[in-house]
Amino acid sequence: MLVRLQSAIGRDDLIEQMVLLPEPKKPFAPEIEAVNFIVAYDASPNSHTALDLAFCIAHQTCLATNAHVRVQAVYVVDNNHQNQYPNLSSFAKSLPILECAVSAVSESAIPVLPQSKLRGITQCLPEKCIVPLQEADRIIWQARSLAEEWQGSFKSHLRFGSIAQELKKVVELEAADILFLGCKSVNHPMIPRLGSNFPCAVLGIPNCIDQ
Repeated sequence: MLVRLQSAIGRDDLIEQMVLLPEPKKPFAPEIEAVNFIVAYDASPNSHTALDLAFCIAHQTCLATNAHVRVQAVYVVDNNHQNQYPNLSSFAKSLPILECAVSAVSESAIPVLPQSKLRGITQCLPEKCIVPLQEADRIIWQARSLAEEWQGSFKSHLRFGSIAQELKKVVELEAADILFLGCKSVNHPMIPRLGSNFPCAVLGIPNCIDQ
């Protein structure tokens, strides 16, 4: 996949720049029927670039193979928010994941968290705890909007807890092939948090691409 990307943008150094954790050894599979890309997304410029790269590689993979490719964006309301809003932490334990799945983004205009659903969720919380949920709704909706040009299978997740742990859970749940992060170096603090036995390859963003 990275070789095709290198060819498409005229570079020959993307592999060494982008591979933050290598792909674990897996049983040989002669035919690839489905490919899952997970993108850690928080609306930052780097995560925006990571999402764009995921869509680009997904498009190239669709053209080069008969595999079904799904891109998934994950936003995690991390422990810092939960420490700041303790009622949100209790709420998160009863509702560990919110997600929206669509087969074709262009055919759907409903928000990731419809206002009726968001109101129902926030009725049990004090007003100050609604803020991080509204922010999460905005961030995931932005990822969904960025996916409109993809015209393929897209899914978004909202999760609560440790960012590294929740990303690993989604990767395992979705049997992901690649996790995309908005990191430019293996020295980023998120990489050791993911651990050396991470279940899929982890790709960052190359220095040659400007946000």
